[in-house]
Amino acid sequence: MLKEFKEFITGGNVIEFAVAVIMAGAIGTVVKGFVSNIVMPVVGMFTGGVSFADKKIILSEAIVDAAGKVSQPENAILYGAWIDSIINLIIVGFVMFIMIKSYNKMKKKEEEAAPAGPSQEDLLAEIRDLLKKD
Repeated sequence: MLKEFKEFITGGNVIEFAVAVIMAGAIGTVVKGFVSNIVMPVVGMFTGGVSFADKKIILSEAIVDAAGKVSQPENAILYGAWIDSIINLIIVGFVMFIMIKSYNKMKKKEEEAAPAGPSQEDLLAEIRDLLKKD
């Protein structure tokens, strides 16, 4: 079992998967920065200077004691952050779609360029003919 695991973990698919996960994390970080720092301010400009990052529905206000210390934080639905996450998802999904589409296109060209070998029927006929000679 240990030998099988060693073969699995050193196989090409696992390494490719690990690279893909790391790249996806990096792409996600870049896209989040793009959405938060570039897209959302532009969207806010078209909505009258509203910042979606601060948009929320307060369910219960924060409770502050006499010393000014928050004894119970506010409870709020942060729908602006949720909108930001949805835009992130759409952009990451679109980037992944483009990447997979181009990969499939490249793979299809490689398959078309690969020379076609003999068909199964040809190979079986050749084996039959070789057996007849004996």
